[in-house]
Amino acid sequence: MSGTAEPYGREGLPLDQARQQLLASLGSKAQIDAESLPLCECMGRVNAVATTATADVPGFRASIMDGYALGQAHQPRVGDRWSLQGRSAAGAPFPGALKAGEAIRILTGAPLPTGADWVLPQELIDASDDTITLAREASASPWIRAADEECRSGTTLLNAGVRLGAADLGRLAGCGIATLKVNRKPRIGLLVSGDELVPPGEQRPEGAIWESNSTLLEAMLHQLGYGIHHKKVEADQPDALRQSLHELATRCDVVVTTGGVSAGDTDWIRPLVAELGDVQFWKLFLKPGRPFAFGWIGNHVPFFGLPGNPVAAAITALQLLWPALQQLEGQAVVETFPRIQVELANQYRRRPGRPELARARLDVADDGRLLARIDGSQASSRIGSLQGADLLLEIPADAGPLEAGSLLWAQLLRRSLF
Repeated sequence: MSGTAEPYGREGLPLDQARQQLLASLGSKAQIDAESLPLCECMGRVNAVATTATADVPGFRASIMDGYALGQAHQPRVGDRWSLQGRSAAGAPFPGALKAGEAIRILTGAPLPTGADWVLPQELIDASDDTITLAREASASPWIRAADEECRSGTTLLNAGVRLGAADLGRLAGCGIATLKVNRKPRIGLLVSGDELVPPGEQRPEGAIWESNSTLLEAMLHQLGYGIHHKKVEADQPDALRQSLHELATRCDVVVTTGGVSAGDTDWIRPLVAELGDVQFWKLFLKPGRPFAFGWIGNHVPFFGLPGNPVAAAITALQLLWPALQQLEGQAVVETFPRIQVELANQYRRRPGRPELARARLDVADDGRLLARIDGSQASSRIGSLQGADLLLEIPADAGPLEAGSLLWAQLLRRSLF
């Protein structure tokens, strides 16, 4: 590979610095509204207020297994015998109390009566009609679930600012919680600009391209739990763009644009935002994603100017817009993708220049090593580089050509189930 690398020098904010500056700016102006919803509608929402248990759960001592509850608290010995007094099942507890030498048949999850402080698994018992005998040695475990095993009354089940997952909702339901107060999701306005853009399905004139950014970003944001509230596609005409920016800022909590934030003759978005509000920074020291801008329209609507190339738009949305949306929604700890160390499965040709987030697929070698495989061009205009991507490889700015076997850190593009 000959020549110097990059058409751009070491200019623009490093990604981590841009994220910190952006989130710090949002922190002083975020406005969060809350609404009460049934538990079944709260998946993926952010809890608005701390939620506490109103009772002990399960609320009674219960058997951990099918067996026999004994009227004693000490470990039984082989040959011990007890007289059977009845039965306890889930939802149908034994009504009395047990004394020494007495036992009841008990099923998993069933309440223990007063006086019962030991459960024997049924596999260890020889039983007749009215007597049981311990036939084999028992363990030192009494096999009893405490009345407050899940939680005690007054326990904080969830703090404010937690994004609710399946396990959170299941636990809350199990603790008798039916409704939650959750934060409203930010309303996103999307503006796509470009003279060359033609809607998919229409005839494409020479020099035009089918508009894909709105589809790509809307689908990706949907996967992350956010929807586009209003969407516009405009040619590079300043009056129309100014009107669209003003309208979206009036109707939405966040304005996102793609295209028009660089320094070309028809890149109107950045100067228009500066006219309507303030551009706090633009340019990232990153590949792809250099022409990214952040600022405000008016005093209270945050603006995110994504690059026009679709891959760069998607990458910067993941790295900067997604954390911002989480913070605007009131999430206490902003989520990022987990980082893992991987080994390149194949050679990757590149020149030193900017730090790069390369798209790759995760493979696992026969010996368990995690491998990253890069397929095809990494051009920021090629959406195909995103297809099937499991990883964003973090390639340092000064790295040149990388050989198979090189170790790199990578962001794992997977979401947790619970």
